Amino acid sequence: MSSVPVLPVPRVRRTWEAWSYAALFTVGFMAPWFVYPVFAMNVLCLALFASAFNLLLGYAGLLSFGHAAFLGSAAYVTGQAVKVWGLPVELGILAGTAVAALLGLLFGVLAIRRSGIYFAMITLGFAQLVYFLVVQMSWTGGEDGLQGVPRGKALGLVSLHDNLSMYYFVFALFMAGFWLIHRTIHSPFGHVLRAIRENEPRALSLGYDVNRYKLLAFVISAGLSGLAGSMKVLVIQSATLSDVHWHRSGAVVLMTLLGGMGTPVGPSVGALLVVALENYMASYGSWVTVITGGVFMTCVLAFRKGIVGEIKELVKRWF
Repeated sequence: MSSVPVLPVPRVRRTWEAWSYAALFTVGFMAPWFVYPVFAMNVLCLALFASAFNLLLGYAGLLSFGHAAFLGSAAYVTGQAVKVWGLPVELGILAGTAVAALLGLLFGVLAIRRSGIYFAMITLGFAQLVYFLVVQMSWTGGEDGLQGVPRGKALGLVSLHDNLSMYYFVFALFMAGFWLIHRTIHSPFGHVLRAIRENEPRALSLGYDVNRYKLLAFVISAGLSGLAGSMKVLVIQSATLSDVHWHRSGAVVLMTLLGGMGTPVGPSVGALLVVALENYMASYGSWVTVITGGVFMTCVLAFRKGIVGEIKELVKRWF
């Protein structure tokens, strides 16, 4: 099998990424001192969710409409593991992430041989199946959800009931997940994903097992989405049907496109924008959806590459 040549990264691109990562870390580290920590934690969870989705859409070119299944299933499993089984927080998170990755493997094996709208509809169908199971199973609480999930202690020492301690625990997990995504997209595996996205027939002609690469990307994305869901259930201390609803799958597409598809930091910016709109405009009721739609239309028309993507293009022109 031919190898994909790893081209040297241009200096401007390296500088841009270094500054964007530094800004992400600085804002994340200082956030709980300027905004409500629970709001900041919710942003981090959904930012990791959007970044995981971006790995699939922005780098592998696969549009999934069922990613809420991984976020929600991990949330329920982690909540059950911590609340009912009495597992430590770390094991609960591992259990939720593992279940999401296994679901990703199952969904991927069945869906990955299709592409385009067929792939999207298959993933949506599987997600609706998960939603139906969550509604029907007794231990999930049905429409009431899984309530009263304890936060526990990190490493058995640091109590996570304090919002500030919980925030930095979530921030550490977010940075770990973000680092994994960074390593993935800058590895030879990531270069193959880009080759598949740009020209799949050519990648096949070079001898690459395209379906295997797609499946691995799908599993990694599902596992990281599960990690986001596991963190979210500990932050909110409950898992609800909204975590597995197709609206959540649509929201993550919105976050990714708003921030900048195919950019490492873009989905985090998109998540911040969407969550801020939902929280600070909640008093407007159903008008929040209209406002969010208006912002989305404006960004799509004015910023074809997303907010971060357009900023990146401006930096390239200037330097």
